[in-house]
Order: sequence, then structure tokens, then C-alpha cells
Amino acid sequence: MNGEINRMTHGFAVNQQLHPTDVSALAAILDAPSPLTPGALREHLGLTSGAVTACLDRLERAGHIRRARESADRRVVHVYYEPSARTVARDYFMPLAEATARARARFGEGELTTVLRFLAAMNEELVEIPPVPPTRR
Repeated sequence: MNGEINRMTHGFAVNQQLHPTDVSALAAILDAPSPLTPGALREHLGLTSGAVTACLDRLERAGHIRRARESADRRVVHVYYEPSARTVARDYFMPLAEATARARARFGEGELTTVLRFLAAMNEELVEIPPVPPTRR
């Protein structure tokens, strides 16, 4: 499942002439409960400040996001997903949403609760694994 979702995500990146990291940034921006700052995005993606700036520059040039200074502190920048780009992403990923709905319809609520518990437990376990395994000597 993860491989197939990655295939679709990479397809979207190619389709939009983006780097896969740019798509991860777009997903984070879309899923955030409030507008993200570049610093919050940096923490979420585990990138350097320079890499996030380059990513946001690419996304802004491509018309996917806009940056805005909105607070009394003009140093604070918020990142927004552009509505037209959101529509493009929604249209591209609609088959994934439809496939998810079809698969979900095959299971009862109790089964879905068990699946959700399993996936949550897997996420808890996977987050504990270091990104680069120690070198064996």
C-alpha cells in the first residue's frame, strides 16, 4: 500500500514538475490545522532552513503556495496552499480517495477499528526506528 501511494505521489510530482520533497511539503501545508511557518515546516520535514526556503521558492514559482506576513511581527511568515493548486491536487488524488472508500466499504466498523489500531501501533513503532541504522562493523 505504501509503495502504491508513493507511486501516485511521485507521479503527481512529475506531473507538476516538482521534487518529491515539494509534494511532502504540500501535504504538510494542506493537513496543518492552521497556516504553517517555514520553521514549523522545517521541523515537520526534518530539513535545513535553506532546503525549506528552496522548496517554498519552487512551490511559490509553480503557483502551489503563497507566503504572507500577517502579524504585527513582520518577520513571521505564514504559508498557504493556493486554492487553484488545491483543486489540481484534489483532482489528481481523487482516484486514491475513491479507492479508499471502496476498500473501506468492504469492512465492518469493528474490523475498521482493529485496522486503525494496528496502523496506529505501526506508526508508533516506526517512529522509534532511527532514520539511518547504525553501521555494522
